[in-house]
Amino acid sequence: MSTLQASQLFHAFPTRPWPGLARALRRVGAGGAALLLPALLLVVWQIAVEWHWVSAQILPPPSRVLETFGELWASGDLWFQLSISLQRVLIGSLIGGALGLLLGLAMGLSRQAEAYLLPLFQAISQVPVLGWIPLLMMLIGIDEALKYLVIAKAVLVPLTLNTFSGIRNIPPSYLEVARVYRFGLLLRLRRVILPAALPSIFTGVRFALTKGWIALVTVELLASSEGIGYLMVDGRQMFQLDLVIVAMLVVGLVGLLLDQGLALVETRLQRWQRQAF
Repeated sequence: MSTLQASQLFHAFPTRPWPGLARALRRVGAGGAALLLPALLLVVWQIAVEWHWVSAQILPPPSRVLETFGELWASGDLWFQLSISLQRVLIGSLIGGALGLLLGLAMGLSRQAEAYLLPLFQAISQVPVLGWIPLLMMLIGIDEALKYLVIAKAVLVPLTLNTFSGIRNIPPSYLEVARVYRFGLLLRLRRVILPAALPSIFTGVRFALTKGWIALVTVELLASSEGIGYLMVDGRQMFQLDLVIVAMLVVGLVGLLLDQGLALVETRLQRWQRQAF
């Protein structure tokens, strides 16, 4: 075979797929590394129970936890309790999110509103969610309104502060261009203020939803007869620790899925942000 034929044979094979394959292998490697520690913990957990380092009544083995999860899923109890919790988070987050966005916009757009509202808001926000629960229980009882208000308060604070910060950090040149073109308030909000403040606002949304989910589980642990937090309490009272661990894992998994879902939405919104300018 001549040198020319060998060169033609070499160039006949496509070379473009190789970078894509390398990236895919790197992604698989990163995913495998992320799963390595949880897999190791499961192995240690199983060995600790089998070798009686820890009593199975205190720490049920992973096989028992998986069996309990399957039973709860097959009976529909898990989805029923989880759907109640998700509904509470949705309603409470909508209430707190709407109020937080409006409050952040008002303080960010108006120095006068900031002077009147920000000191009181900062004082109220220093009280943690747990500190509000006893007072709210005395005022409105332990019905659904309590859950909504606790979640709304948890969501309100980070969304308000991030919205306010995002508006105040808009480059002055953007607002100057809006004044030159004589944009009205609505047009300024749609074309300048919201696109420029969007990264900070969405950071507040993600943080607020995490806070809201944690607040929900907290209030369900203290004052609820339904929901994923109540499932933990029920398991502890019945000394069914496999049920408690299943509920804990579901809480963590749902929180992770909510955060990753919002991360995908954030990516799409950032594309809209670039197109808006």
